[in-house]
Amino acid sequence: MVAIALKSTRLTLTRGRQVIFDGVMPAGTLHVTAPSTQLAAQFHAPYDFLHFHVPAEYLRGQRAAAEPRSTSEDLADLILLRDPFAEQLGRALIERGNARDPAFTRCIGQTLAMHIARLETPRSKVNALPKWRLRRVEEYVNANYHRGVSLADLAKAAGLSRMHFAAQFRAATGFRPREYLLHRRVERAKAILSDGETPLAEVALAVGFCTQAHFSTVFKRITGETPARWRTASRGASASPVDQSVRAKIPFRVRWPGARHADLAANGHASL
Repeated sequence: MVAIALKSTRLTLTRGRQVIFDGVMPAGTLHVTAPSTQLAAQFHAPYDFLHFHVPAEYLRGQRAAAEPRSTSEDLADLILLRDPFAEQLGRALIERGNARDPAFTRCIGQTLAMHIARLETPRSKVNALPKWRLRRVEEYVNANYHRGVSLADLAKAAGLSRMHFAAQFRAATGFRPREYLLHRRVERAKAILSDGETPLAEVALAVGFCTQAHFSTVFKRITGETPARWRTASRGASASPVDQSVRAKIPFRVRWPGARHADLAANGHASL
């Protein structure tokens, strides 16, 4: 099962009695659940996910084609990988897909499956940052995102050395610490942009960027749009009497409440 987060949320993921994630999951996070593995998700904030079911045999075939000398072993759980390409594929399916255009859906599904099959699995095990340390880092970022925050600051908040913190933080979130900080700043900038007419230069300074140019560059890299265009689109969406009319055309099958689901059949066809 492949899950792509289309918006940032806070949740707890468990496998049996084991908590495998508890915290903020940013938009663009990719999770691949290994075959015959069941996860439970408890959400603590609004969320939006796109789910694909891909048969294990299909993934093995794609992996063998990519690496002829590989043993084609099953992919283990790839927990919380930040994957902009997978996010773009998911959004393309949602925004431009149509139930009457199965060829487009099939193309997206096959491309996503091939991409996942080529992901490199970690060769060494790194313990994830414990959730109580992760919460301390999140609280520190939420309180200080508007000013200069260094890796040393985040490591100190977690109570670890910089080297150990960076590795464990990435294992827990899928993000390098700097990238996580930028995503939190962009999320805060979205809230400011959607609430008023604050000039972009002031928004940039308010969320911790030194210049409007740097803010715009990072914002577009993360969201795919400039701040100005995002604000215009956000207002247009909130003013529309029809909520996400494009998405309503695609009848997704629900797995988690509010989540969309798609199947990629063994013959490579994707069905929504």
